[in-house]
Amino acid sequence: MIDKALSGFSCPKNPDAGRSIKRSAAEFQEAAKSSERMFIVTERRERINMALKKKPVTGMKDMLPEEMEIRDYCVGLIKETYKSFGFCSMETPCVEHIENLCSRQGGDNEKLIFKILKRGEKLKLDQAKEEADLVDGGLRYDLTVPLSRYYSANANELPSPFKALQIGNVWRADRPQRGRFRQFMQCDIDILGESSNLAEIELILATTTLLGKLDFHDFTIRINDRRFLKAMAAYSGFDEADYEKIFITLDKMDKIGIDGIRAELEENGYAEESVETYLRMFQEITNDVEGVRRCGEKLEGYLPEGAAASLETIMSSVERAKEADFKISFDPTLVRGMSYYTGTIFEISMDEFGGSVGGGGRYDEMIGRFTGQATPAVGFSIGFERIVMLLLERQYQIPTGGKKKAYLLEKNLSQEKLLDVLEQSKAERGTGMQVMVMNMKKNKKFQKEQLIRQGYQEIVEIYD
Repeated sequence: MIDKALSGFSCPKNPDAGRSIKRSAAEFQEAAKSSERMFIVTERRERINMALKKKPVTGMKDMLPEEMEIRDYCVGLIKETYKSFGFCSMETPCVEHIENLCSRQGGDNEKLIFKILKRGEKLKLDQAKEEADLVDGGLRYDLTVPLSRYYSANANELPSPFKALQIGNVWRADRPQRGRFRQFMQCDIDILGESSNLAEIELILATTTLLGKLDFHDFTIRINDRRFLKAMAAYSGFDEADYEKIFITLDKMDKIGIDGIRAELEENGYAEESVETYLRMFQEITNDVEGVRRCGEKLEGYLPEGAAASLETIMSSVERAKEADFKISFDPTLVRGMSYYTGTIFEISMDEFGGSVGGGGRYDEMIGRFTGQATPAVGFSIGFERIVMLLLERQYQIPTGGKKKAYLLEKNLSQEKLLDVLEQSKAERGTGMQVMVMNMKKNKKFQKEQLIRQGYQEIVEIYD
């Protein structure tokens, strides 16, 4: 545009003036183009910088060294404790077949799956008519479904009963809140191939022993049995087809109380007589072994034979053999959300958290869905993230076997002195000490404060 505007320009009195103006215009035009290029590059850089985000994805979290130290300690203690009860470490992939994850065994968790699109030639977007045409896998939402697949594929190579220990991340597209994330670690122990209640007793003792070693006291193991839940509903006159809906309402007992349960059941159209009979039982039942016995007597004819005696044995055995400081309490309102539970169910309740920090139960029918043969199974999972959160809030100090020592080296320290420190620290590490060697900073006071917070009991300054 500038060239066209000046193409006919001339100055009769001074011919060089026209050439000078044209040259200046050309230089201006080139400078403008250069400036435009710089603006585009700068704009792109700013756009890229704006697109980068420092915070992790919603529901996920970064972990600082202080937390990782406690997490690593907990994982080590978990493995040590559970292996002392005879559990064996095993591992499954974090990605599972979508058919397994959506088998109607995981309850509401199946609505929270992070699903994975097919890849390459298998992904045909233009031909897709339903979700199954797009998705073939998903991130596991727990460790139980993958364990069932694992056992069905490897049963011939595994001991019987198989006492499994799993530690790994799982994912649920849940609403994040205190102690709950979309990616979180689960620590599970399961006993497969043992139909007797010895499995439940072992699981409860192992888990509570671990919690005791982490300085948790005065917590409660709430225990119930899905067979009790069904028997109480049948005794009250509810239709079997309505059981699961009734249990969903019952599971809200802690939040809305018995009056809220009554109102919701009546609102859902259940007979007033059935509702009153049902709720009266919860008010009459005590939380001890005697409560289990009386409940079993009341439900005779509705409860499978031996169910009450089995629960009594579990409670009394755990009470006699426990190492940690806790109580075991019969709670007929305990439901647990997973639909795969078939018998005993249990949860860990801690007042300082205000809710459950772990749970489990018996799932005798799940593995049979893979193999076609019934396989007894029972598991217990601790809420690892919640346990770590409570330890951090307590400012829990890890009991270290060895001393932690730090050497602060003066700037420009001689090589001879440096070698002396390195030799000394090597010898000290050989005795089990944790030894840090680092350069001295200008703000030495702040540096020492940081080391003390990290648990270093001895700090030595080294000068020539």
